[in-house]
Amino acid sequence: MIIAFIILASTVSAIVLTIAFWLPTITPDPEKLSPYECGFDPLGSARLPYSMRFFLVAILFLLFDLEIALLLPTPWAIQLPHPTSAIMWASIILILLTAGFAYEWKQAGLEWAE
Repeated sequence: MIIAFIILASTVSAIVLTIAFWLPTITPDPEKLSPYECGFDPLGSARLPYSMRFFLVAILFLLFDLEIALLLPTPWAIQLPHPTSAIMWASIILILLTAGFAYEWKQAGLEWAE
């Protein structure tokens, strides 16, 4: 039974792979080959690399968004048996993120013009 299942799964996989490989190349259309499908003519190549600064800003946004998510329960930490330890950890997170942000700022990593 298991061998029949393996043969059936292999056969179906081979058929799907063959169809997926040969079907798109049957009718290449200039409209399908266009990098944009919104009605505008492409102004340049769609294969230009993104600037690393875009990714830097995205990562900074995620870090500070994570910081807010981590610091949100801090006011409720006052009700814990040892609130000073929770506030100490929150302060360490803030200090580390602020130091990293200041370092990036000093290295001109946040400047858009090169």
